[in-house]
Amino acid sequence: MIKEPEMKEYNPQVLEEKMEKFWKENDIYNKVKKARETGPDYYFLDGPPYVSGAIHLGTAWNKIVKDMVIRFRSMQGYNVRRQPGFDMHGLPIEVKVEQALGLKYKKDIEEKVGVENFIKKCREFALTNLKLMTEQFKMLGVWMDWDNPYMTIKNEYIESAWFTLKKAWEKGLLERDQRVLHWCPRCETALAEHEVRGEYKIREDPSIYVKFPVEGREDEYVLIWTTTPWTLPANLAVTVHPEYEYAKVKVYHEGKEEYWIVAKALVERVLEETGAKGEIVEEFKGEELEGLRYVHPFLEEYPRQKEFREKYKWAHRLILGEHVTLGEGTGLVHTAPGHGEEDFEIGKQYGLPIYSPLDDEGRYYEGKWKGKFVKNADPEIIEYLRKKGLLLKAETIEHKYPHCWRCKTPLIFKATDQWFLKISKVKDKIIEENDKKVTWYPDWVKIRYDNGVMHSGDWCVSRQRYWGIPLPIWSSEDGEIYIVGTFKELVELSVAIEVDGERIELPESYDEKLRVIEEKLGPEDLHRPYVDTFVIKVNNKEMKRVKDVLDVWFDSGIASWASLDYPRRNDLFERLWPADFIVEGEDQVTKWFYSQQAASVVAFDTVPYRKVAMHGYVLDEKGDKMSKSLGNIIRPEEVIQKEGRDPFRFYMLWATTPWENLRFSWKGLAQVKRMLNILWNVYILSSTYMSLDNFDPTKLNPKELPFREEDKWILSRINTLISTVEDGLESFYLTRATRGIEDFVIEDLSRWYVRVIRKRLWVERDDPDKLAAYWTLWKVFDVLLRLMAPFTPYIAEEIYQNLIRPFSNKESVHLEDWPKKDENWVDGDLEKEMEIVRKIVESGSAARQKARIKLRYPVKQVIVETEDEITKKAVERLNRLLRDQLNAKEVKVAKVEREIKVKPNFAKIGPHFKGDAKIVAKWINEQNDKELYERLMQGKLKVELGDKEFTIEREHIIVEEELPEFLIGEEFDHGKVFIDKTLTRELMTEGLAREFVRRIQEMRKQLDLDVNDRIMIYVETTEENKELLKEMLNYIKGETRAVEVNFGEPKGYVVEWPEVEAKIGIEKVEG
Repeated sequence: MIKEPEMKEYNPQVLEEKMEKFWKENDIYNKVKKARETGPDYYFLDGPPYVSGAIHLGTAWNKIVKDMVIRFRSMQGYNVRRQPGFDMHGLPIEVKVEQALGLKYKKDIEEKVGVENFIKKCREFALTNLKLMTEQFKMLGVWMDWDNPYMTIKNEYIESAWFTLKKAWEKGLLERDQRVLHWCPRCETALAEHEVRGEYKIREDPSIYVKFPVEGREDEYVLIWTTTPWTLPANLAVTVHPEYEYAKVKVYHEGKEEYWIVAKALVERVLEETGAKGEIVEEFKGEELEGLRYVHPFLEEYPRQKEFREKYKWAHRLILGEHVTLGEGTGLVHTAPGHGEEDFEIGKQYGLPIYSPLDDEGRYYEGKWKGKFVKNADPEIIEYLRKKGLLLKAETIEHKYPHCWRCKTPLIFKATDQWFLKISKVKDKIIEENDKKVTWYPDWVKIRYDNGVMHSGDWCVSRQRYWGIPLPIWSSEDGEIYIVGTFKELVELSVAIEVDGERIELPESYDEKLRVIEEKLGPEDLHRPYVDTFVIKVNNKEMKRVKDVLDVWFDSGIASWASLDYPRRNDLFERLWPADFIVEGEDQVTKWFYSQQAASVVAFDTVPYRKVAMHGYVLDEKGDKMSKSLGNIIRPEEVIQKEGRDPFRFYMLWATTPWENLRFSWKGLAQVKRMLNILWNVYILSSTYMSLDNFDPTKLNPKELPFREEDKWILSRINTLISTVEDGLESFYLTRATRGIEDFVIEDLSRWYVRVIRKRLWVERDDPDKLAAYWTLWKVFDVLLRLMAPFTPYIAEEIYQNLIRPFSNKESVHLEDWPKKDENWVDGDLEKEMEIVRKIVESGSAARQKARIKLRYPVKQVIVETEDEITKKAVERLNRLLRDQLNAKEVKVAKVEREIKVKPNFAKIGPHFKGDAKIVAKWINEQNDKELYERLMQGKLKVELGDKEFTIEREHIIVEEELPEFLIGEEFDHGKVFIDKTLTRELMTEGLAREFVRRIQEMRKQLDLDVNDRIMIYVETTEENKELLKEMLNYIKGETRAVEVNFGEPKGYVVEWPEVEAKIGIEKVEG
């Protein structure tokens, strides 16, 4: 049976710990999973968070959204796959471990620590953070299979990556190529295009104008502008646009006459920038400049440049390219094919060498600045150009520059040999499959995604690092390659392993090979250096593994099948794939959402998920990103300690539409907590009364209960709410769901329904009217708790256990089914009419305030003046309710007769009658106001005043309507509400009694009396008040549960009531 709750005040922390204990002791999570085992499958794929450390508010938001979706689908009857995932490889972890080990350079890993030990430390770091993050996610109330996460470091997972790459190779979509890519000199590895998106930061760099001497022409130069002086040693050409107009400018610069070649449109700007004066002496199209040779500024300092000059026809010449713009610079572009994407492409067209005099650390390996890091060389290069007389101007510029997303080092562009997935060959297929098979929330993100795919390049999947999935590529000495797809295949092809410089031949038998491998290398571990030891034989050629590892984005990109252990097992893949739903932050649109589709189309020619949703970022209240430097970081555990899990969860799903950025606000969170507190108070009220009366809903037949209109209304509203919440969740418009719940709890349930039925709950006898209210409240909670369970699992469970569980065969609210809308209860007309009634009551209360009549004092009548037919029906249908809530003896729809007051309109009379205006005004003032108004409404009036005739029109008067003195009104949406201010003795008596009851109820509260406790009342007051109160004694006793009201010296707990010259005392009656 329902019990009176011990915890009267809502305390989320206490409640949540209690529920955690309940779930654990009763194994509720596993029971929920088991209960849905026979339901239709729902493959929810958790985007794996990176195990770099403690979670932040953004990670918390993400997991709360996911948990809500999982709980919702589970209650709908789905057998939800709720496996969490963790992204556990990659450079961020390597960087952290390097810092912990005191390593500064990549070479230190092999020279000071050793690859095997380094890998071990990386694994330990990843696993430690996995445990930390798991506990933090549990702290949020997230229900996932924490004992069985998918981890990208597992052998099964790595094998899925190998399988995918082999598929790409078999389809001709994997190739090794030299290209210019973003390169991190600190991490000494290439980065893919998608890794750099969003990683541009404002940086200050040099901005210099340089002149290259034209060969064979004294004092003639081509001018270039660059922000990367360090690339000048690698310059091989200068590019001009074939269609642009160029000019030879005769200039006077630093006391010397020279000729500069620049774009005609930029002549004025270049002269202004360099402080020179000049005039155009010749003009020509860019195409006419093709082949013009210049002298390289570092021809002597970099001997390779002399070799290039002699060997390559187009070296140190002007070449043509349509990528040249006139937005900045000189219109002539310094071109270094080894250090720029466009430079690389145009260089290939002209047969230029791809020259980059840098090693992997970004240091020159030859020439004048050998051993110098490129950015450190910039000042020296600039100064050297100045000494050679080739520097026209040097200053600095602030611009957006790409940085490494792992270590935050500024990147460089560098030519490098890498392995690529040829996305260029499948991007049309990706877009086609995406448009046909994937539903996006919100839908406009699909356009943004397709545009990103359209402009994406081939995917550089190789990295020159250690802690990652090893590329399954084996190569022979003559360059032939083979891609291994599984560990089994690797063992089958292996002829030897090389351990510590020793070659160990392997037997032919597969089982014997496995035995030797395990004996020499230990258990299977498809990481470096384990896989580096295998020597395979294909086509009679021995092959060794290419030492690179995979881009970490490839790890997560294969999650939809790798987490199912495919291809090691097929059953889960065939049953579940593709995923039904994924959701991540906005940054993943061009990252994880893309890497999944790219890898999936490469492997399976289709997309890996059916539905995808995007959410925004969490910012501080001002809209700033949270960071240590700003000191505005708020940790999830801080929020939970202060406000609780349920308020935190609901707030994150309530604060903003998911795809907008969420500005975290403590005030907003407090607002949500107040809503849950209101829910709790309604629960306390309901359960207290129900427990006193031993209410049992199973013993009642709702068809036989005398439901009032307010009961029918709230039952209609809760069923309408089912649709509101469900539609919000299905469309991922989560705020529609959460704000719908908030509005229902505060406005419909607490402020209206409970307010309306409170008197019915106070009735002592086993009254059918009270039972109807009880059953209605109980049914509302039954539905509401199920609707709230995915959002606020703790408070929903606590209330469920007391209010619903005694009458249900389900052990937990989370074992209940999602509520189905009962159309039999839905009454749209009643909902509209009740909304109007609430507006009328609101306006009536405002009118009372104007009249200074307290709500407890009844009024003779309330008049609703309206032309709206629905309002008229509402007043008729819900008249009893209106009388109760307005505390009026009568509520009716009527037209209020107003007294007409007419005054002269001098603004019109003056200009019209001029000198006779006062005569006309005097006449108007002397007339009967109502008669004059009615006559003028019928037309003009001709009157004789003295010896003149005047024509009086409607515009000559101002008409004012005055309400009868006993009425006071207030507008509402469909008209006006008028309160009759007349106070009779009868009304005064009733009002005084109501105020008296309110005072006593407050005193009962202060004494912490139970609802069923009886009291004695003692009153000392004036004779007039005594007579009034005596007329209402039965009412007073019934409302306050008093045995008797005694007039005389107060006893017990005494309170003075000076406004009415009274003292009241109450005592609890024992027994």
